[in-house]
Amino acid sequence: MVVPLGRALPVQGAWAVARSQPIFAMRILGIDPGLARVGYGVIDFEAGQQRMLDCGMIRTDPGRSEGDRMVEIASDLRQLLRRWQPDLAAVEKFFFYRSSTTISVVQARGVLIMTLARFKVPVVEFPPMQIKLALAGHGHADKGDVLAAVMRELNLSDPPRPDDAADALAVALTGWFQR
Repeated sequence: MVVPLGRALPVQGAWAVARSQPIFAMRILGIDPGLARVGYGVIDFEAGQQRMLDCGMIRTDPGRSEGDRMVEIASDLRQLLRRWQPDLAAVEKFFFYRSSTTISVVQARGVLIMTLARFKVPVVEFPPMQIKLALAGHGHADKGDVLAAVMRELNLSDPPRPDDAADALAVALTGWFQR
């Protein structure tokens, strides 16, 4: 189930005009992969400005089979791709650590990458340290530093919630900064 949690701003007719003009504009979908929760954030970048269009998360039912949860992730991501039609997807690379959910998260990430490929959306990937470096200036920044940078870059008065959505916005911003 797609759970939009951010401020979804109406996309005005100027976006269609900007896409056909030589002005450099881009819409980036940021993704923070997971099995139970996939954070997402959609940002428009145009004429030196960035604007959050939407953020939220895809939630899967922990009572369902792992396969059914993967199908749900793919289905919900397809809805987001059809709605927002991103030019680029920025996905957080999985940071390996010892956990009982490691394989499931990697498999969910594979479903995300496959779905993006089916929609012909180019993908860039960034490890957590690179995201922290791009936003906060050092690779060992804490979540608070990254969240403050996201709020500053997107001119947000309230922090995006939940953390998965805020993380996805950070990934999308990194995709822009590292292009």
